[in-house]
Amino acid sequence: MKAVEIHRNGGPEELKYEDAPKPTINPDDVLVRVYASGVNPVDWKIRKGMRGSDGTFPRILGWDFSGVIEQTGNKVNGWKPGDEVYGRPDIQRNGTYAEFVAVRANEISRKPKSIDHKAASGVALAGLTAWQGLFRHGGLTEGQRVLIHGASGGVGIFAVQFAKWKGAYVIGTSSGKNVPFVQELGADEVIDYETEDFSQKVSDIDLVFDTQGGKVQMDSLKVLKPGGALVSTVGIQDPDAVKDKGIRGVSYMAQSVPGDLEQIAKLIDTGIVIPVVSKIFPLKDAAEAQRMSEEGHVRGKIVLQVVE
Repeated sequence: MKAVEIHRNGGPEELKYEDAPKPTINPDDVLVRVYASGVNPVDWKIRKGMRGSDGTFPRILGWDFSGVIEQTGNKVNGWKPGDEVYGRPDIQRNGTYAEFVAVRANEISRKPKSIDHKAASGVALAGLTAWQGLFRHGGLTEGQRVLIHGASGGVGIFAVQFAKWKGAYVIGTSSGKNVPFVQELGADEVIDYETEDFSQKVSDIDLVFDTQGGKVQMDSLKVLKPGGALVSTVGIQDPDAVKDKGIRGVSYMAQSVPGDLEQIAKLIDTGIVIPVVSKIFPLKDAAEAQRMSEEGHVRGKIVLQVVE
């Protein structure tokens, strides 16, 4: 099969489009023909050796896909060849920058029917991150005030829409050019971080959803009400400060939960949530796609198209 592999850690130039062995599946796996793969920051962080690199090469990156089941393991029930699925595979295994991927059957869900594979391939990882951050870790409920940083990014787009669906009062931060876009997603307020200081404009926040870290995270402590929650995808950098403020701090990485994927697919198929794809690259141009991701300021998701 064709795949994009790395043979050592380094820059985007280490991504090689080449022939690779077709995956063999375990009894509890399915083999999926990948139609499209989402590109996420975790991909280039692993490429650079910043996280999750165990020194095993060559390695196929990418953990966000939509495709069609080609084969099922002998212990798999409920799935059959031809089923359209999407999901976020185990990050410890080879990924989805390839024509085929082996993934555990309990990590996938049926692809949303109303969108194509390219749109679906960018949903699972970002969608799970937003869903679990807001609801499993943040406990967001109707009527609460939530501040979502990076509201126009891959995760933020889902977070805004999920929070609005839940009935929260949604405040997002974004660059000035993306303010109208975040408003269209349903945010009640949007703060232009280039010209405005959110910590001076909002207060009494129940939940801060942080994808930025650094000064943004520390300033977020100022706007949370006592008993509120700071939920971060990039780590809690000062646990003592969080404790002193009387708030709850949670750092997490999204897990593959089929039930969550099913809920997300329902929201997409009913038109409540709309995925946003900013750019589609052919698989062979994965290096260019990762460069774009690493530069940041991308509205929505970057996708690699594997099947025409």
